[in-house]
Amino acid sequence: MRRRATRLIARLQPDVRRMTPGSTAEPNNLRGAVLLALAACVFTLEVTMLRLASGAANDAQIVFFRALAQLVVSLAIVLSISRDLIRTRRPGLQILRGLASLATWWLYYWSFRVLDMALATTLTFTTSLFVIAFAAPILGEKVGGWRIGATIAGFIGVVIATGTSLVALETGVIVGLASAAAAALIVFLNRALARTEPTATIMLYIGLVTTLGTAPVAALYWQPLPASDFALVSLTGAFGALGMWLTIEAYRVGEVSALAPVPYVRIVIAILFGVLLFGEIPSWSTLIGATIIITATVALTRHERQRRGLAAPHR
Repeated sequence: MRRRATRLIARLQPDVRRMTPGSTAEPNNLRGAVLLALAACVFTLEVTMLRLASGAANDAQIVFFRALAQLVVSLAIVLSISRDLIRTRRPGLQILRGLASLATWWLYYWSFRVLDMALATTLTFTTSLFVIAFAAPILGEKVGGWRIGATIAGFIGVVIATGTSLVALETGVIVGLASAAAAALIVFLNRALARTEPTATIMLYIGLVTTLGTAPVAALYWQPLPASDFALVSLTGAFGALGMWLTIEAYRVGEVSALAPVPYVRIVIAILFGVLLFGEIPSWSTLIGATIIITATVALTRHERQRRGLAAPHR
């Protein structure tokens, strides 16, 4: 049991190859890289639509449309594969996983509303650092010097990127870090569920729980939306669900070790969108901090894989 638990750190995402039974084709890293780069663009479009619509739509409406899009897309995937995937053996854990996603999305969207695109995107990459930080209290693992050093370096990058100290962080940065921490907890829930549940089933229940969880709040605080803003909010949800699907497909066809650098192209895309659409010029401190965070995360991930000799993770 202990051996299984320790694998949670090395294999950070659920095995998406289980989503399509019988998937034994040779890896296609070029296709995977293209799909992952497209996912980076789509996720940036998601938060761009969010920012454009946030003046008219409230947070509850935005999260509701994201959840509804997740439900529709995942249900379509499940029905296209097998209706048997609707059944789950672990309903309690599925509900907990869905509630964790709901909290993460709420914090994630909030951070992108109040922070520059480049900084908010940079903070999303601290999730892996939180995974390592949570390893000891959650799994009871002994955290060695390499982990401690790389994790400290990553959080120093956060301090540099935000241009402040960890004891004087602004609200938006705290929310962004809270979103990354919640996403790290999702990693552990993913691994627990992936032992018995196909990814399609997990995705379906995420959509179901988040839709049911946010619908009452959205109804309570519903406000009429002009057609243009309704379209923007709908696109926010659609892009979020599409980005998740592209990410899953990318790691299904490609090797994670080969695709590891590709997600970080999202920071470049976020900077471009921030400059062109919102006139946000990232500071040198943000760029330097982002570089430190990325370097620490990549180095830590590679070290964990080499140390454990396990298969690379899949999202």
